[in-house]
Amino acid sequence: MLRINPYLNFNGNTEEAFNFYKSVFGGEFRMLMRFKDTPEAGNIPADARNQIMHVALPLGKNNVLMGTDAPESMGFGLKVGNNVHIAIHTESREEADKLFKGLSAGGKVQMPMADMFWGDYYGSFTDKFGVQWMISFNKQG
Repeated sequence: MLRINPYLNFNGNTEEAFNFYKSVFGGEFRMLMRFKDTPEAGNIPADARNQIMHVALPLGKNNVLMGTDAPESMGFGLKVGNNVHIAIHTESREEADKLFKGLSAGGKVQMPMADMFWGDYYGSFTDKFGVQWMISFNKQG
């Protein structure tokens, strides 16, 4: 495995939260993408278009704090307990598939492993114990 990082979901205030974290930890965002900047922008509800689809703030040498807004208008029901994911970034597609298959056994898959528009091979699920996971592989590391 390359890295394991926390992934936080917010109810419309991701930008405020990550600007706060940035003020504490320092550094610059590695990525900040809004829902309106995605290929599916035309299908995004108007109230969610300017919200954060993905933000990444490097913390030290090998750690990244990541997050997203989880708009109710897009079907999310955010509550404490489902607002944190464990994100695993693997060294190969095969490792991603192996971890996804093993950890998701008996759980509930939200997104099966597939190539995504942002360049990752990615999938997400909740395991049989209620822990939320995101598995990804990117050739660029």
